[in-house]
Amino acid sequence: MTTLAQARDALTGPGGPFEMDTVAIRGVPTRVWRHAPTTLADIAEVSRGHGDAPFLIYGEERLSFADHHAWALRFARHLAADLGVAKGDRVAIAMRNHPEWSVAFFGAALAGAVVVPLNAWWSADELAYGLRDSGARVLVADPQRAERLAGVLPGLDLTLLVARATGPLPQGARPFEQAQTGPRPGAPAVPVALDPEDPATIFYTSGTTGRPKGALGSHRNIAGNPVNIAYGVFSGALRAGRTLQELAAPQPRVTLLSVPFFHATGCHSVLVGSALQGGTVVLMHKWDAEQALRLIERERVTGFGGVPTMAWQVLDHPRFADYDTSSLTGVSYGGAPAAPALLRTIGERLPQRTAGNGYGLTETSSVTTYNSGANYAEHPDSVGPPVAVCDVKVVDPGAGADAADAADGGEPLPNGQVGELLIKGPNVIKGYWNRPEATAAAFTGGWFRSGDLARIDDDGFVYIVDRAKDMLIRGGENVYCAEVEAALHEHPAIDDCAVIGIPDPVLGEQVGAVVHTRPGTDPADVTTEAVRAFLDGRIAAFKIPVRVWARTGELPRNANGKLLKTRLRDELLPPPTA
Repeated sequence: MTTLAQARDALTGPGGPFEMDTVAIRGVPTRVWRHAPTTLADIAEVSRGHGDAPFLIYGEERLSFADHHAWALRFARHLAADLGVAKGDRVAIAMRNHPEWSVAFFGAALAGAVVVPLNAWWSADELAYGLRDSGARVLVADPQRAERLAGVLPGLDLTLLVARATGPLPQGARPFEQAQTGPRPGAPAVPVALDPEDPATIFYTSGTTGRPKGALGSHRNIAGNPVNIAYGVFSGALRAGRTLQELAAPQPRVTLLSVPFFHATGCHSVLVGSALQGGTVVLMHKWDAEQALRLIERERVTGFGGVPTMAWQVLDHPRFADYDTSSLTGVSYGGAPAAPALLRTIGERLPQRTAGNGYGLTETSSVTTYNSGANYAEHPDSVGPPVAVCDVKVVDPGAGADAADAADGGEPLPNGQVGELLIKGPNVIKGYWNRPEATAAAFTGGWFRSGDLARIDDDGFVYIVDRAKDMLIRGGENVYCAEVEAALHEHPAIDDCAVIGIPDPVLGEQVGAVVHTRPGTDPADVTTEAVRAFLDGRIAAFKIPVRVWARTGELPRNANGKLLKTRLRDELLPPPTA
């Protein structure tokens, strides 16, 4: 069998489909794909060439590549000519998966704006924070998000455009559809000239301080991600015996989008990748496993996945055999740990299909490593080797604190040892929006400190061991304990609290909370139901604990005052079954 190194040489060598160059990015020599698009404008132009082929499918609606490009271009001209949006201004999007999300995203990028996708599950306060922190001048929202923000909109200095409005709009808001009327005479030219290192996006990722941080990504970051995925797929397929000629042949691609556009997976990997490669995206307004099976059958979907939970739910659905899934050629997932048993189940339920498991973060513009084909079969508990333009290393978690280590993040540990995973490549973002201290702490000499504990084997495969950051992953959604604990501390009956993960067979983890009550507290005030009602609207619904344990005794802490969450888990949760 072809070795991993041989596959890399065949793919990246002279004349190969993934040739590389070296360029300086923020003063650091970095490998980049020689033939990859470098801006979202490049990708939009390529997408226009796919013509009348269907790009986005939503229910009975079909939007072709040509119409999508025309619509996005009109929106770009509206932003520049009618709303005065200039290069570098921020345009936010807060809506569920609708075709208008993609139109607004590409249109804002063509106008030279920095696109700010906001989590549609956020509460009004969380959305308002993202809008204020980013300094967004324009917000494109669906009616539900517009209604949620109605009480705070007067305090936000921005223009609100509402897509798919069926009722009265908030005061001062305009229908998104008005942006399709065309620019006035003498309007600024769009698309504007873009450089690969120009800011392109701000995706918010929760931080351990309890407030989300804006991950500032460049055009090169997001435009290169589809090529990263393609390289990972080609590597695994080449090692399994496929030829470059077979892999280069055009293949129909219809992807079921089961995750939100405001996630790096949904935007960087599915939306942008499909625009570049001419693939059709079938949108789901809300995740439902049986509806996913219906759409796979009806639209002849070739690939689905999202997070591992979603793949499990489809494969284990009691009516799985009732639907025609013969069109599927693969299942890909990421965003949460995937048990090796999932790969076995795919092989049983969908034989001869290709499974893919990617690893990355918002700060690495989605994919850094990718496991597929023969690579995945050999290392089912790994997230794969890094793609060819990325470097990874594992360092002592304390490395980088001293000035001597600051330039490179620390010396790598020997293969097999566990430490913090550091990542370097053209996918690493520019830093955190308006957070110079957080940027300095996480980015050094081109390396990003992931906060994940990992090991690397002798073949270069990466294994994620644990999350160093205090974070849970509930069905692919990051839940940072500090943020939930901060909201719990606002409860008048709660004196202290600790958020822990409750193992869940479907979602991976659910959110639990242990609270220390104030003296004289009425027990009825701190039941699970009462605390959930208190948090409703303060934080997003997926972050609200599903179980609350109340105690009058102090929560366990070490000598430094740090909560001993491992002891709480051992006390409250049943031991894992073999």
